[in-house]
Amino acid sequence: MSKTRAISEARGIAEARSGARRKGRTKGKPGAAEKAAAEPRRPGSSGTPGTRWLVYLAAAALAYLAYLVYAPALSGPFVFDDISLPYDTPGFPGALSAWVRGVRPLLMFSYWINYQVSHAPDGFHAVNFLCHLLNSLLIFFIARKLLRPDPSAGLLPAFAAAVFLLHPVQTEAVSYVAGRSECLSVLFFLAAFAVYLYRRTPAVSWKIALAVLVLFAAAVATKEHTLVLPALLLLTDYYWNPGFSFAGIKRNWRLYVPIALGAAAGMAFVARILAYTGSTAGFGLKDFTWYQYFFTECRAFFVYLRLLVLPFGQSPDWEYTVSRNILDHGAIFGLAAILALVAAAIYFRRRHPLASYGFLVYVLLMAPTSSFVPIKDPVAERRLYLPMIGMLLVVIALLARLRVDRRKLAAALCGIAVALSIPTYRRNQLWANEIDLWEDAARNSPGKQRVQSQLAHAYFTSGRCRDAIARYAEAARVAPADFGLLVDWGFAYDCAGQPDAAVAKLQEAARLDPTAYVYSQIAMVYAKRSRWQEAFDALALAEKLNPNYDMIYDNRGGVRARTNDLAGAAADYRHALALNPANLHARQMLDIVQRQLNSRQ
Repeated sequence: MSKTRAISEARGIAEARSGARRKGRTKGKPGAAEKAAAEPRRPGSSGTPGTRWLVYLAAAALAYLAYLVYAPALSGPFVFDDISLPYDTPGFPGALSAWVRGVRPLLMFSYWINYQVSHAPDGFHAVNFLCHLLNSLLIFFIARKLLRPDPSAGLLPAFAAAVFLLHPVQTEAVSYVAGRSECLSVLFFLAAFAVYLYRRTPAVSWKIALAVLVLFAAAVATKEHTLVLPALLLLTDYYWNPGFSFAGIKRNWRLYVPIALGAAAGMAFVARILAYTGSTAGFGLKDFTWYQYFFTECRAFFVYLRLLVLPFGQSPDWEYTVSRNILDHGAIFGLAAILALVAAAIYFRRRHPLASYGFLVYVLLMAPTSSFVPIKDPVAERRLYLPMIGMLLVVIALLARLRVDRRKLAAALCGIAVALSIPTYRRNQLWANEIDLWEDAARNSPGKQRVQSQLAHAYFTSGRCRDAIARYAEAARVAPADFGLLVDWGFAYDCAGQPDAAVAKLQEAARLDPTAYVYSQIAMVYAKRSRWQEAFDALALAEKLNPNYDMIYDNRGGVRARTNDLAGAAADYRHALALNPANLHARQMLDIVQRQLNSRQ
């Protein structure tokens, strides 16, 4: 790249950075160029081309360290919401159209590709980790571009990338397979931002505009919170193109006109979804209103900041009290503090442009999930995955002002990165074992019913049935037991060899919601104890409630086969297959029963 072109690329950032210095310059005093020549080299300045191999070696070492840190979780099981997604749902249709039918088609397409290669969780974890590696690389290039006009600046952007890569708060987005909605959407988001920053001219060309639009569409098709990208580009143009001016926004109409139309369409689609009553998010959420969620997030804002600085007390399912009004739990003080910080960032934007910009970026990127749109879980660590870039810019902006020996600074920053890797490794050890994960969560969130029931389920699947019963009892003590908890509790009693208690819990669930499913399960408990008539009675009631539920006939076929009614069993299995041709168990059992019938003839 020629010297003229390099200067053109960096003009906006250079002008914003030098604005404060030009403002204070008077006749007879040395200018910015003279001061820069007299000052020692700043942290983050470049080395010689001959040391480039050291940079590559350091990058490879960092990637290997990240692999070691995440290695325990790479072989971890599917957990939590994974069990409700297609890749961990037995019998889910394998057709691509069935996977990409929802609101995040590109995310589900990535899962579908994984599923075609292997059904085991290892491959899913590997893709998440690869996305995380690529995101840290993009963080490096973005931070390098924003830190200095000099495109060879490396130390501080590398530190930002290392913190992003190794920080323990990132584990939920990476080690949790369902967290791919974060790491994959952010990959497209950061790629779009990097393409925008590294354009060759201040005015966006049609080619660059098209690339940004395609990547933006991919990000939104992976997760909706990336709709905030246009606002980030506007803020960036104001700060750096040419510097605290709207001129750059006007000259980049090629990008902003189509991206505004696309964002408007995306927001309209998301708003239509959020308008409906949902169990996890939306303005129809029954747990609290939009303004109560906002008051709560005014406090949660500082929980997230604390997690960035002091990442202790982490949990995959946070227990966090809702603020029902602006005075509840000190929400008003959180709001006042946020407004004060935003005002300070705006006020000092010319004196500390990168730090100011970074903090506003952090607030902007937190807004989609932590402001007015109600989400059932007020705090979730994965929501920090994208906004972290804003606080990383604040940190490197402050570090860039230090006048210290470069080698000492590099050693200190390496020490911080390595120190972060230790709790991250321990966190990944938890993600590698479902029981360890939920036992830790139960210690940090003892009053969260879902945490207790998840731990109970982990005990149940590992055969620790009595421990599961005790934990389900604790979950019911924390909050009234719902249908799902009662059914699972009944399964735990059945596993522990207590059929009467199992039937009692299942019947309690049936009183809450009488379904064919729960009566089919009651029938199976009776059948295991050879209480055939009671099993038939429960299945008859299930059939009355929903004659189109295929598992009624699958289960009744099993009961008939065990009572030596092979012809009746074959008829029930055929009926089950007529209702659901994908019922593999019914198909296998029909073959067995049919062979037994044939042998009798």
